This record gives sequence, structure tokens and C-alpha cells, in this order.
Amino acid sequence: MMSNVLSILIAVGIGLPVVSLAVEALRRSPSPPAQLHWAPDIPIQYVEVNGIRLRYIKTGHGPVLVLLHTLRTQLDLFEKVVPELAGDFTVYALDLPGHGYSDIPAVKYDADFFADAVEGFLEALNLNDVMLAGVSIGGALPLIVAARRNSRITRVVAINPYDYAQGRGMARGSLSARLVVMAAGIPVLGETVMRLRNMFIMKNVFEGGVSDPRSIPPQLLKEMYLTGNRKGHYRALINLLRNAESWQSATRNYARIKVPVLFLWGNQDWARPDEREQDHRLVPGASMVTVERGGHFLPLDRPDEVIRHLREFYRHTASPGGQYNP
Repeated sequence: MMSNVLSILIAVGIGLPVVSLAVEALRRSPSPPAQLHWAPDIPIQYVEVNGIRLRYIKTGHGPVLVLLHTLRTQLDLFEKVVPELAGDFTVYALDLPGHGYSDIPAVKYDADFFADAVEGFLEALNLNDVMLAGVSIGGALPLIVAARRNSRITRVVAINPYDYAQGRGMARGSLSARLVVMAAGIPVLGETVMRLRNMFIMKNVFEGGVSDPRSIPPQLLKEMYLTGNRKGHYRALINLLRNAESWQSATRNYARIKVPVLFLWGNQDWARPDEREQDHRLVPGASMVTVERGGHFLPLDRPDEVIRHLREFYRHTASPGGQYNP
């Protein structure tokens, strides 16, 4: 009896990875869209940065604002805020490497790699006097780049930065997210689980990052699921999750930041109050605001508050010595 059970377990252990490989091979890789479904008048552009082709958009007029998305999403995360912000800023948003429709290089996906890509993007487009803002890892990146004393950055808005819990904060969002994070750390099992991904699991993970599931546009969810079918995309995500501790390690340099910083938190973000306060203490003179009815994906949950605080933070810090005290 025991030998039969053992044989079954061995068969499943061998068979499931094989099945997952077949499932992955049958997935159809999507073609890059010719236009944004939410703003067809904004042209989609590409630029090469450190040998990596990055997708980005540019719209509006005024001071330069660069927006950075979360892990596993893409520039379309900002679809609710870009059109409004374009009235006040020259807005750039990009797909980070391994995300959206940017290249998926076979590299180590740690915090330094992404920070190098962001700095390379600013240099490639010769952007100066930049307000660098983003969410999650996109919220930690402006802090890391500012801590490097990059002269192109003059102010930072870190929205729900993902730099705590050894990079496992996503596991707090839902049962599906917890299982994905746990599996990702285990060789073979992580790859098998990722290859067997489906819309139900992804939807559950994303809903764990918002205050109201209705705030996620169905078209956005569908497009992000499809981009996950690009060849190598799931491997990049596993790589990122396996190097997620690097985001917390980067906080040791936050004290070097000299530009104005705003921490913008959703009150239902995955970060705990003490973790938020820790970030606030690490950055000299930083301002901090908590938005009610806001989850991790704050530009989806509370786009009105994101727009308001970006505008007001810039206005208050536009003059030397200006402070933002909301």
C-alpha cells in the first residue's frame, strides 16, 4: 500500500512539471498593441537602454513626471491618472524590463538592475528636473535612484513602496498571492506553478491589492494576463520574486537622499504602520500621507488622490526650501 502511494507521488512529482511545460509551450504570445486602448491618441514608443528595448509613452506639457509601475504590471496601470496629469506635466510612463512589452533579458532581476534601467531611461531621453514617482517596486525605485544622488531627479513620490518583509509583502494580499510567493522560492515547484497560471489566480492576486475589486478595469486585467504569456515573462517574474529581498536591503541608503520626498500610502496597503514609519524615518525631511479607501494599487483605487497629491507636492516644492505639509 505504501509503495503504491509512493509511486503515485513520484509520478505526480515528475508528471506535473512535464504537463506544465506542455501548457507553457501551447500558450500564444501576444503581439504588442499598436495603440493604448484607454488613450489611442498617445503614441507608443520604444527606446534602447543598456541593450534592452523598453516600451514607453509620453504625453502632456510642463514639468517632467516619470511614472513607474508595480511588479507584474505595466505602464497601463496609470491609465486613470495619465490623461489628467497631462494637463500639468510632461508625463512619461514605461514598461520596466521583463514587464509589459519591454524586452525580457536573462539577467538577475534585483533592485540594482531595475534602478540601472531607470537611470538609463532618463539618460537615453535626456530628461532633467524630473519628478520620479511610482508604485510598489516602482515606488522604491525613485528612492533608490535619489539615494544614488542622480542629478536628473529633483523630487520623489513613493507610492506604497515595496521595501519591507524581505520582499514578501505581496503574500499578505490573498491566499493565491501567498501560495505564489511561497512556491516561487522553491526550485522546480516555482516554475511549475507559474507555468500553470490562469486568469482566476491572477485576478485573485490583483484583487488582494485593491480596496475595491471594481476599481480594476476588466480590459486592463485581461491585457496584463495576456502579456504574462510572452516567452520568458514568467521566468522573469520568478527571478524578481527570488531576489525580492534586495528591495529591503536598498533602504540602508535612503539616508543619502537630499531631494524632497513624499510617501503616499493607501490605508489598506500591504505594508504595516510600523513599516511605513520606518521608511519615513529613514528619509530626512520626508513628508507622508495616508489615503483612505486605498490599497496597494493606489492609482486604480484612488486615482483622484494620486493626481491631487502629485500636483500639490510639485507646487509646494517648486521653490527652494519649499515643504509639503498636507
